[in-house]
Amino acid sequence: SDTLDPERLIQCPLVKHHRIRARRFPYHLVKCKESNPEIAKKLATCPFNARHLVPQADLSDHITKCNDKAFMEQDVVSRSCEPPKEQLNNGSTWQAPPCDEDWETELLEGSESPFVWG
Repeated sequence: SDTLDPERLIQCPLVKHHRIRARRFPYHLVKCKESNPEIAKKLATCPFNARHLVPQADLSDHITKCNDKAFMEQDVVSRSCEPPKEQLNNGSTWQAPPCDEDWETELLEGSESPFVWG
């Protein structure tokens, strides 16, 4: 769909005449916030999508209507259907392989000469 096209143009929420390609938009937001701190502090960031910057007074209205909220809720529901991690770990049959190294013996034997730089 067009919303996933990395080449589509998006209007900057800080400076309305800025139009940025979708793939560059996150980077533009960071730079544009730095360049326009007075405008940036009047805007609030959506908790569901950091690319959504809205006037602070409109944030609660935006949150109720944000399309990305549905994705977040869907993710939470799908995670609640997964078995708890404890059940997954208790059923594991994996065991660590035996270790052939014995550092104390190697140190006592001192068979290898120490490494000297230069």
